[in-house]
Amino acid sequence: MGAMPSGDLADARTALHAQWDLLRAWVQDVVDDDVADDPSVLEGWTVAELVAHLGRAMEALAVCVPLPDGTVPLSLGEYVGTYAGRAADIAETTRNLAVEIAHDPLAEVDARARAAFERLDELGPDDHVVQARRGPVLLSTMAMSRVLELVVHADDLARSVPSGPDPVEPGALRLVADALLEIVVARGGWSLDVADARTWVRLAAGRQPYDVDVLAVALQPRYTSDAVPDLGRMLPLL
Repeated sequence: MGAMPSGDLADARTALHAQWDLLRAWVQDVVDDDVADDPSVLEGWTVAELVAHLGRAMEALAVCVPLPDGTVPLSLGEYVGTYAGRAADIAETTRNLAVEIAHDPLAEVDARARAAFERLDELGPDDHVVQARRGPVLLSTMAMSRVLELVVHADDLARSVPSGPDPVEPGALRLVADALLEIVVARGGWSLDVADARTWVRLAAGRQPYDVDVLAVALQPRYTSDAVPDLGRMLPLL
């Protein structure tokens, strides 16, 4: 994605708060001891481990520090592109965290989220480069990546424990869908729009097997004379 102006930081911050508040309330109401140890839709992960991962995801923002002017940041596409190579490490770290916080998971996750929002306020409101766990990024990119994490995992949790209201916040979902499309467009130059945000996010995040017919539901060409390109070699993005 290129450099994001401060308006994008404000949008990401708003979406992060909205998605966190909705998802946190859903976890409180839906995830109890009866389902915590059940397998989630993510292979090898329990529901409780997914909840623990929410805390880990927010903690990544809490540990960011400012970098000197002139530091070249990774784009959102470059940053989330580092996930795949660390999948095993992420899973192991999450399982260890789930055990560590098992005595009071929600309080522990809350503490990490609170620290994340405090850090975001300290580092903002102007956009600048910060050191994240996987490299230098704009603060707006880091905040956007946390919205992405929460939206994708809210959807994971909703499919894992299909009860209660939808924990995916519509505005955050749309912001994430557009950001993921920008990554694709930047690489291929197509003129595309999001037609079905949730289907597109699932495809881009590897939550739904790639299929050209499903892609045609998720995206649409901006001009009727165009077609949706085959993105099979590009997806998933993370």
